[in-house]
Amino acid sequence: MNRRHFLRGLSGAVIALPFLEGLAPREARASNAAPPFALLVRQGNGVQQAAGAEPERFWPSFATGAFTPAALAADQGRAVSELASHAKDLTIVRGLRLADPGNACRHSTAGNQVLTAARPSKDDCNSTLAMGESIDNRIVTQLGAPADEPLTLYVGRKTDYLDEVLSYRGARKLRAAERSPYTAYQKLFGLTSVAPGEFTLVRGRRRSVNDLVRGEMQTLLGRNDLSMADRARLDLHFTSIRDLENGIVCGLSGDEVADLQEGSTHIDDDDHFEALARLHMDLLALTVACGAHRAATLQLGCGPDETRYWIDGVKQVPFHEISHRINAVDPVLLHHKIDRKLLGLFSYLLDKLKAYKTPQGTLLDQGVAVYMNDLGTGGHSYENVPYLLAGNAGGFLKTGLYVDLGGVANNKILNTIGAAVGCTNAEGGPLDDFGDPTLEKGLVDSIVSGS
Repeated sequence: MNRRHFLRGLSGAVIALPFLEGLAPREARASNAAPPFALLVRQGNGVQQAAGAEPERFWPSFATGAFTPAALAADQGRAVSELASHAKDLTIVRGLRLADPGNACRHSTAGNQVLTAARPSKDDCNSTLAMGESIDNRIVTQLGAPADEPLTLYVGRKTDYLDEVLSYRGARKLRAAERSPYTAYQKLFGLTSVAPGEFTLVRGRRRSVNDLVRGEMQTLLGRNDLSMADRARLDLHFTSIRDLENGIVCGLSGDEVADLQEGSTHIDDDDHFEALARLHMDLLALTVACGAHRAATLQLGCGPDETRYWIDGVKQVPFHEISHRINAVDPVLLHHKIDRKLLGLFSYLLDKLKAYKTPQGTLLDQGVAVYMNDLGTGGHSYENVPYLLAGNAGGFLKTGLYVDLGGVANNKILNTIGAAVGCTNAEGGPLDDFGDPTLEKGLVDSIVSGS
């Protein structure tokens, strides 16, 4: 069933709506009508975990198994405690590895594998590419409409050294990512075809995309078959759109907004990194709320993330240098604080997903949001590569669980994510053969419900 419904304005603007019980066919109203989704957020440069003489500051200090929100909240010395408010929705997966050692540039070959579990190409150093598709691509091509593409976003500067590393259409087919939340917003709401006069009003903050579909909006809100829950979902949806617009242009003049649209210094300025990341996360929540995309990726920084983060009121040296423990005072502790900062941004995304209520729970309950790194440590380790999952994908995944897989290749977590949202293998069973064909098939059974 295609559950998507739209408001279309005379100017060409389009708003896709969240799931509304009143608009669903009667036979679908009692079912899980909101399709599961996967949102995939990637951090670079590894995390600060136990390695050599370095202390453990990333993984929980408590034993594997089920854990409580109180236990995670009390674990203040560990970066994952940043997600304590989402503990009951969280699955912490330790002990995953990237299977192919690649070549001398491990930033390149790690980026090749983190969402593909495919072999890197045999090109020189930072020229390697994945020899297979990424899981976001598989989800959309198998479960979406024929022309669908996953939403692919990027926040931070490009350095001409391993910029996009994440999303692949197939072998060697790296997908370009959108850096401007303004441009992504335009595409999501059909503003690329809006009449110039209307677009000028939107850009100048005198009109919202909501205003462009006001007539259809009022007609929809006048329907007697909308429940109170439907009306609450619509109110949140329209408010979220306006909040996104305000966030995009907050404090900017009309000329500055035009600069932002055209990819100006705001996108390249590290001082705007966190604000831009939150705007991209607003887009991620909106796009799955209205069913526009079944999968999306957000890459935080280039391959070797060179962002200069603000920590303790000080703008630090590039993160890549900190990850290699050079040119900074106490780089080990700084790396830990950057881990916490970026996990805090992921927590913001989870807050957004949980704000949407569906007949079966929150929007987060309908899908899975994944936070991952493409390295284990700043020393380029391919062991203990973090994958943190939030959401149960309609009951497919266990949550409130901490597992250590002891060195399993990451194809199994990608199989699990794909299967959770509905992907299948050639025989019609749950996806279990994603990635390089030489890898052992299967899912991470310990986090699958009923296993």
